[in-house]
Amino acid sequence: MDPLEPTLIDATNNQSPTVPSESIDVSRGLVGFVAGNRPKFADETAGLLRSRLTAATLALSVILTASFLGNFLRGITTLWWLRSVVLLVLFGCFVVLRSGRLLTLRRLRGIELMTFGAVLLQVSLMLATLMMKYAAEQDVTAVVGMKHLFMGAWCLLIFVYGIFMPNTWKRGAAVMIPVAIVPYVVLAILRWRSPVIETFLSMENSTSPIPFPIVSAFVGVYGTHIINSARREAFKARQFGQYRLLEKLGAGGMGEVYKAEHVLLKRPCAMKLIKSAGERDATATAQFEKEVKATAKLTHWNTIEIYDYGHTEDGTFYYVMELLPGMSLDRLVEQSGSLPPERVVHFLRQVCGALHEAHSVGLIHRDIKPANIFAAQRGGVNDVAKLLDFGLVKETTTESAGENSGAKYGSFSGTPLYMSPEQASAYEDVDGRADIYSLSAVAYYLLTGQPPFSGTKVIQLLAAHAKEDVTPPSTINSEIPSDLEEVVLKGLAKNPADRYQDAASFQRALSECQCADKWTPDRADTWWASNQNRQVDSLGKQRGVQLNFSPDDPTLLEQ
Repeated sequence: MDPLEPTLIDATNNQSPTVPSESIDVSRGLVGFVAGNRPKFADETAGLLRSRLTAATLALSVILTASFLGNFLRGITTLWWLRSVVLLVLFGCFVVLRSGRLLTLRRLRGIELMTFGAVLLQVSLMLATLMMKYAAEQDVTAVVGMKHLFMGAWCLLIFVYGIFMPNTWKRGAAVMIPVAIVPYVVLAILRWRSPVIETFLSMENSTSPIPFPIVSAFVGVYGTHIINSARREAFKARQFGQYRLLEKLGAGGMGEVYKAEHVLLKRPCAMKLIKSAGERDATATAQFEKEVKATAKLTHWNTIEIYDYGHTEDGTFYYVMELLPGMSLDRLVEQSGSLPPERVVHFLRQVCGALHEAHSVGLIHRDIKPANIFAAQRGGVNDVAKLLDFGLVKETTTESAGENSGAKYGSFSGTPLYMSPEQASAYEDVDGRADIYSLSAVAYYLLTGQPPFSGTKVIQLLAAHAKEDVTPPSTINSEIPSDLEEVVLKGLAKNPADRYQDAASFQRALSECQCADKWTPDRADTWWASNQNRQVDSLGKQRGVQLNFSPDDPTLLEQ
């Protein structure tokens, strides 16, 4: 299964597992996942950049043309050749942008550089040329006035770039701050080359100590950040309809998980994004859809609730689930050691109820393990068990038989530490009794702090489940009542016919144990109150891996 469960707010930040729980998937290909950027956000940036550049080149072309013609009519021909070249560059960029030609983001950034770079070059050379000209004419007022005129032009150019060009704040800073320094470099060179300009500028009494171009650059960077953040939020809202992504909770081998919020209801939830990396992932992505659709059929309060699911325009599959405060049972044992028998029975009976509904509609979970059972707080009640992750669900209804008939025999999926013997030999023929075996193995782990069998190789674990006798849990933990031990061992019978035949029977047997009903809500509240220091908001993780091979495959090495 996916090493990252999307629906959890784990109550501890400890990441080190006590017991390995490798999840082996030998019938599916690997699944890619959504990268850090949102799907197609770069495409939206490219489209916005193109429209903004088109408007900017047109506006700059009109302004510079009007200025050029006005100066020409008054007989001012300073740097006419440069100004003509700049106008040709702007007109050329405008024509390219208006054409139907496909332009990548990189090419658009090149046009951006040409457009603003040409204008910056013209402004810099015009400043230097005119100040040298007026200095030669001994016109102090013109020299000082030209300095302030071009400083204002620089500030305006920086503001226009910062507000209209879509950028991240880092890229905006990398462009605007160096540009803001350029006029000071030009003035320093002019002062060094012309003693007259140095004298005239030194005589100025109205010089402001505030470096306005640099201030403009920082304001522009901040504006870029605000605008870009707003664009991302708007993109998220469009991408996922009525849900707004709040923060990234984590990433696993199968996707990325975000804490999200329903825009209208303001209801917190968890959203998982899965995106295929190619055609080879089509089956695996379809399996996620199958998981979601199967889980959405279930209404039992001890089954994780699916709020919504769908596809984005670029093919990313997403589903929205409830966000659970608490911790998974494997983390609970990892933090506290083996659990009291009465608390174990409390959890197991709830899971049996969830399994009873699933089995009654033809759904077999096939990956029951401590990491897939969550001790949550719901409605002010602690220790509410939630059954998670129906990613390996098998539909046994007649309607779905055709889908399963195409499965490849000799392959299997699951978690070897908790897998029933028949799951490895007849993966597509298992029924609800396979889940009862796995849940009994979970009970063994909760009572003793270790799974029924241990080993470092998958084959070794599968052989142990099929052939080796289970060590009675009371030999590991003497506080386990005999009646509960008897129930657990019956659930771990090798032959499915010797186990409880359905989840309801298993639940009744647990209810008849003497310790049943002794884990009260008050005891649960007391336990969680005394363990507040462990309730750190972090993402609950299923420690597992996903591989792709068959049992007789030579790549089935030590895991």
